[in-house]
Amino acid sequence: MTAEFWVFVSFVIFVVLAFRKVSSLIATTLDGRAARIRQELDEAQRLREDAQATLASYQRRQRDAAKETETLLAGAREDAERLRQQAGRDLEAALKRREAQALDRIAQAEAAAVAEVRNLTVDVAIAASRRILEAGIPARQAGQLIEQSIAQLPKHLH
Repeated sequence: MTAEFWVFVSFVIFVVLAFRKVSSLIATTLDGRAARIRQELDEAQRLREDAQATLASYQRRQRDAAKETETLLAGAREDAERLRQQAGRDLEAALKRREAQALDRIAQAEAAAVAEVRNLTVDVAIAASRRILEAGIPARQAGQLIEQSIAQLPKHLH
């Protein structure tokens, strides 16, 4: 057994011992790295699930907002239609009121015209009677005509 053999055996023993130490160190390092990778994967999975839950929540909110918007639009359309109908009814009522007012004014104007024509007729009749009487009817006959005219006057005015 030569020195080279013992150096070789020592080297092999050294390599075996070093390999055990290094392999345990490598195994520990690899186990730690695998645990870190596993934690990162778990964290990534959790983040993915959170993202999916958040996406689902936003999609649900978007659907709810769309439904609410449709509801608001339908309500606004109903309100607009109701206001349009009410405006139509109000306009029709205002037109009827104005028509009634116009008819009242026409009736008042007719009554005023009739009264003015009657007054003018009376004035003309009185003037004509006065001319006739002044023209030469005897006083006695003129008095009788005046009394007859006065008696018949209410009948002719109404």
